[in-house]
Amino acid sequence: MPASTLQQTFELAVRHHQALRLGEAEALYRQVLAQAPDQPNCLHGLGGVLLQAGRVAEALDALGRVAALQPEEAIYQHAVGMALATAARYDEAAVAFERAVSLNPNLAEAHNGLGNVYLARSEHGKAIAAYRRALQIQPRFAQAVGNLSSALVDCGNLEEPIAYCRQALQLWPDALMFYRVLGWAYRESGRLDDAIDCYRRALSLPNASQVHSDLLFLLHFHDGYDRRRLYEEHARFNEIYGRPLRSQERPHENDPSPERRLRLGYVAYDLGGNPLGRFLLPLLENHDPGNFELFCYCDYPRPDEVGKRLRSHGVWRTLGGMSHEQVAQLIRGDRIDVLVDLSMHSNNNRMLLFARKPAPVQVTYLAYCSTTGLEAIDYRLTDPYFDPVGQNDSCYAEKSYRLPNCYWCYPPPAEAPAVGPLPALANGYITFGCLNEFSKVTARCLSTWCDLLRELPGSRLTLHAKEGEHRRRAVEQAARSGIDPARIEFVGRRNFDVYLAQYNQIDIALDPFPWTGGATSCDALYMGVPLVSLAGETAVSRGGLSILSNLEMPELVAQDTGQYVRIAAGLARDTSRLMAIRSSLRNRMLASPLMDGTRFARDVEQAYRQMWRNWCTSRKSGCL
Repeated sequence: MPASTLQQTFELAVRHHQALRLGEAEALYRQVLAQAPDQPNCLHGLGGVLLQAGRVAEALDALGRVAALQPEEAIYQHAVGMALATAARYDEAAVAFERAVSLNPNLAEAHNGLGNVYLARSEHGKAIAAYRRALQIQPRFAQAVGNLSSALVDCGNLEEPIAYCRQALQLWPDALMFYRVLGWAYRESGRLDDAIDCYRRALSLPNASQVHSDLLFLLHFHDGYDRRRLYEEHARFNEIYGRPLRSQERPHENDPSPERRLRLGYVAYDLGGNPLGRFLLPLLENHDPGNFELFCYCDYPRPDEVGKRLRSHGVWRTLGGMSHEQVAQLIRGDRIDVLVDLSMHSNNNRMLLFARKPAPVQVTYLAYCSTTGLEAIDYRLTDPYFDPVGQNDSCYAEKSYRLPNCYWCYPPPAEAPAVGPLPALANGYITFGCLNEFSKVTARCLSTWCDLLRELPGSRLTLHAKEGEHRRRAVEQAARSGIDPARIEFVGRRNFDVYLAQYNQIDIALDPFPWTGGATSCDALYMGVPLVSLAGETAVSRGGLSILSNLEMPELVAQDTGQYVRIAAGLARDTSRLMAIRSSLRNRMLASPLMDGTRFARDVEQAYRQMWRNWCTSRKSGCL
């Protein structure tokens, strides 16, 4: 092929690449490389196509070749870093990005990539510095603006990213990432109505499924959405995004033998020492390998200790960069029988994967107890407390399967210190506390806590809240209720061991509402701190009821805010009872269904088995 023809073919490949016609671009890049195998721009282009297509290992091969051929070119080192980061090989990615930056200190994209790696390694300060450097070089670098804003929210700075995102939307009014980060910042600061408005403004934009998910997730925090209204909102997501994908569903050829060994697949964005990974741990560590083979599909497995323990069970597929359709093909290739969504509508979920129905039985579980809205998901796991037996389940798109005891199984955290003495004995006053994320503290919730503080003059309240105006607004609301601001203390982001130790400064934990705690509630109880909860109508408002019922402590669950105050005040006035609870609560937790991993795993796997039997029966009767 003449040199001029090679150049024309390369230029055509680039045009296809820019238009995201990846198949055509790949074919043309390979035509050029067949004649000129060391052509660096072509190798770079091919690597980029493969990375966009989710074929990370092939991308690394192509990009590694070009980086080795021209080791002094920063752009090629940057490309290797991008591929390594996509493969969750963060330490190697950092080396590649740092090499790129050393070769070209003004390569903004490499600073941005380095920030992403630092953030993945929870090095927030270094990530923020890297993003700021990228923006010094290239002030209108949209991706760096979004990444910086996201990192600032994640580490507790809320006012600055709100300003950044508002400004960015003046420049890029159709950029979904700015709506997403702005809505997140509003949510974290307790400005739920502003967050809802922000998300709704973005719903008409193309490819807004994740923003729609952000909205659905957020609505559970808001007092104004009951079970029926939540269902209607989720049903709209199914109409827009779910139902059109059902055309891609193909017949499942899985062996319909009801009692054979099943292949289970769990799907999540990231798994490790986060609440999701902690709650999944007892299930994986106690699964029955004789009856179930495990597969875990995870975009970014965390490198922490919990992540390592999780990855020691089953076959793990790292999905970073793969499209929903590619993951669906992978799952079909693995012949998964029961596929379990662990994310629902939380950040970076795979709802559009499940809408393609890659497995014959699909279940949603664990992220939170509600509905996905997707008709392609067959079941939702729950328990008799989240969803009482006999309750009308028409507000769920899925069929409810009630586990016999509890929705969660809590693993003992290795970082937990010993339970300390009752703080009130040394302080001379009661300290109430809520260490849940502040977005769960609604105005009605805070008003109820102010009623409690008035009931018990001298008592104090400790709240977890990132820095920002929301702290001032909370104090102002308390002051309007006659509460001295000095009685309210805020604590910010802390390492997990320091967070757990904070419970040794709290006498009574207060569950927020309408969305109650889960892992946070279990942490408080494991640290000997009794929890007062309010049971509402929605499933997410009944987590405290489920946990406390499994501890045989339902007397700490209220049915209205007045009773909530009476229960908490009565408990606060009985120091002897508080001391007795504190000294016995950890052992009560250990002896309860909440921490019986073996029984819990059998209950969940029995659920999967029954779901599978139902599918086999339907298959044989011709209903599928």
